[in-house]
Amino acid sequence: MTGPSQHGDEQGKDARAATTTPAEQIVAVPVRHPGRWVAAAILLVLVAMLLNSLLTNPAWGWKIVGQFLFSERILAGLWVTIQLTFFAMLIGVVLGVIIAVMRLSKNPIVSGVAWTYAWFFRGTPVLVQVFFWSFIAKLYPYLSLGIPFGPEFVYFDSNILIPIFTGVVLGFGLNEAAYMSEIVRAGILSVDDGQTEAAEALGMTRMKIMRRIVLPQAMRVIIPPTGNETISMLKTTSIAAIVGAGDLFTNAQQIYGSNYQQIPLLVVASIWYLLMTSILSIGQYFLERRFSRGVLSGRGGFLGRGARSEV
Repeated sequence: MTGPSQHGDEQGKDARAATTTPAEQIVAVPVRHPGRWVAAAILLVLVAMLLNSLLTNPAWGWKIVGQFLFSERILAGLWVTIQLTFFAMLIGVVLGVIIAVMRLSKNPIVSGVAWTYAWFFRGTPVLVQVFFWSFIAKLYPYLSLGIPFGPEFVYFDSNILIPIFTGVVLGFGLNEAAYMSEIVRAGILSVDDGQTEAAEALGMTRMKIMRRIVLPQAMRVIIPPTGNETISMLKTTSIAAIVGAGDLFTNAQQIYGSNYQQIPLLVVASIWYLLMTSILSIGQYFLERRFSRGVLSGRGGFLGRGARSEV
């Protein structure tokens, strides 16, 4: 006769045997993604068609492209484009920081003037501003220095003081300052107020706090959009062709205006613009890495100090 304890022992043995029995091997079947292969095939066909068109269509005029790619006039225009971009961004960044600080001022007059500046220059087309500054002599033939509302001591001919190149730089730079002021203001506001309060408690002046504490931390937010603005400015300089500033696009226009080879000369200009924007993009990448040290990010490829990236 089997007792209750023996019956319980048998059930326990059966349960242990069931748990120790090797589980049936699971066969994992990868999920099929036929749509991806279809999309890849379509893209490959489109790329092949594009390459075939570039190589076989004589209208591209690749021989003419090679002839003018490093021509003296194109390189001279390229140098002017670089100068326009540099000086315009220099004015935009410096003045943009000043306008941003003014916007954050507790003085209503100072902040109001800064807001009006940003409102005006962001609200009018950059083409109009370039025209305005390039032909400022039509409005003010002479510029002078003297006592406000009083006698004037020094006179300047506006055409000599502000030639076409300077007018274009002013048009681009003053317009860019309005956008940079918003970028810098957003970067400043991203810094925690507690750090400013702690610095004020230590007796630091507002300008010293801004220069040594706020702006260095705000650069992490300011750098990416500033890089984008620089790349955009490089391409925007082509507008200077309207006033004949001698930039890359202006010289390309003048060349195809004489030989009627519009497409090859536009290709030449496009190649140089692509090359310069690529160089600026690389520089932006390293600047972002420089100012993102110590900040871990799972997106964008920027890692903290001491971390290694695996590509």
